[in-house]
Amino acid sequence: VGNSSVLNCSFKGNIALLKWTITPKAGGLCTLVYRADKNKTHRTTCSDNINLIFRADLPPDLEIRQVGLAQEGNYSCDVASAEGNFHTRYHLTVQAPPRLSLSCDEQGSPVCEAAAGKPPAQLSWAPEGSSTAEERCHDNGTVTVLSKFTACSTSVTSVTTCMVSHPAGNWSQSIAC
Repeated sequence: VGNSSVLNCSFKGNIALLKWTITPKAGGLCTLVYRADKNKTHRTTCSDNINLIFRADLPPDLEIRQVGLAQEGNYSCDVASAEGNFHTRYHLTVQAPPRLSLSCDEQGSPVCEAAAGKPPAQLSWAPEGSSTAEERCHDNGTVTVLSKFTACSTSVTSVTTCMVSHPAGNWSQSIAC
């Protein structure tokens, strides 16, 4: 989420026609068509952050600026050239890093929350102890993971660390409850 992604088509020969067909998980079909003979691009129902990038002596690439969850889905490129027809497919999976928060509940137990991550984050504690975890799914495909740490010892001065593991990165926060 928030980064840019560039997709390209593989083909041989001089490009005559290039067509991107985008089928996102959410929203409608988007097409971008480039005709080399007229040097024209036609687009239908594509969001403003999806465009073709033109560079000298290279075929146009598809750029998705500031990727959002709505751009997740299938991307297919068809090229007609003097050498034949070529087809390239991509499936774009979007990862959203969770927002980490750590607090103490009314009983003095540490509570760690990894909010709105995609895929769900994995939470662990240091020092090791028993914990309970629950997941809440959101309509946009993200998941919030909530974990409560329970220590056998009632030492008030002990510092507890919540560690979050996620494909978008790893984070930790410490607290003394």
